[in-house]
Amino acid sequence: MLRPASTPVTRLGLQIPNFTYPGVPDAGLFERVSEIAVTAERSGFDSVWVMDHLYQIAVMGPPTNAMLEGYTLLGALAARTSKVRLGTLVSGVTYRNPALLAKITTTLDIISSGRAILGIGSAWNEQEHRGYGFEFPPPRERFERLTEAVQICRLMFREDTPSFDGTYYRIENALNIPRPVTPGGPPILIGGSGEKWTLRLVAERGDACNLFGDLQTIRHKLSVLEAHCDEIGRDSSEITKTRLGGLLIAETDAQAQAKLAPFAANRGVTEEQARGYALIGDPDAVGEQVQAFLDAGLDGLMFNMPDAHDLEPVELAGKTLAPLLRR
Repeated sequence: MLRPASTPVTRLGLQIPNFTYPGVPDAGLFERVSEIAVTAERSGFDSVWVMDHLYQIAVMGPPTNAMLEGYTLLGALAARTSKVRLGTLVSGVTYRNPALLAKITTTLDIISSGRAILGIGSAWNEQEHRGYGFEFPPPRERFERLTEAVQICRLMFREDTPSFDGTYYRIENALNIPRPVTPGGPPILIGGSGEKWTLRLVAERGDACNLFGDLQTIRHKLSVLEAHCDEIGRDSSEITKTRLGGLLIAETDAQAQAKLAPFAANRGVTEEQARGYALIGDPDAVGEQVQAFLDAGLDGLMFNMPDAHDLEPVELAGKTLAPLLRR
């Protein structure tokens, strides 16, 4: 049984994907990350997310840059915040037994008094799989594992002693005590936008999905998801639909545009490519860009910010966008 239509899983999310900050030593790293999360909460963001990676990913920096384990970090952030929902964007299905992942997410839900979200996807980073000794199956098997993992997590959130016997995973009268605080268990966000498999799984089993791309791409992906929902007889409004992208915001457009060149250089992309990923401008300009995505059919937006460690841009973003996204 899927979660009934309700308020969106998130409207405005801040992803913190980078832990290498100028002048911040390892010993001070968590305090700065905590400050980012608290600033996001105070300024109007309703969710905070971290990646589930073991090495830094190429678009964010070299693999030798700092990377914190996602669920340990979320548990600590749960103790420092009081309102924002917390999740990974997204957990690789290959990194943890799904029953253990359900237990971990339930624990986060209890620590946070019902603010956990389970973000999960089929995983993609072969380098860190190889480095840590994890198996890296071909794409079809990873997707099949994802399908089974979503079913197991849902069962463990909702049933007292569930059993499941799949191709890759099985549980037998599995206990998950204490139960999640969230009625029915934390919502499940399925990451990825593959049109044949992933968006079909979202339609069948997801509470939320997260997409990537420019406005035209988002419109297309949403139409594909809508078609899958129509085919199985599900109301697509039951699924929270978001987009993850960069955000370069400042008090003036000139200040915001000045952030573009270093942002593109750090990611190893052209400025044109960076413009396809990030929203850029002063509060009015960014607000107009956000509204265009909402008009396309999204329920909310997620952002990462290259200068989040400075805190002021996070506060400006929250105060600018939260009123738009609460409507």
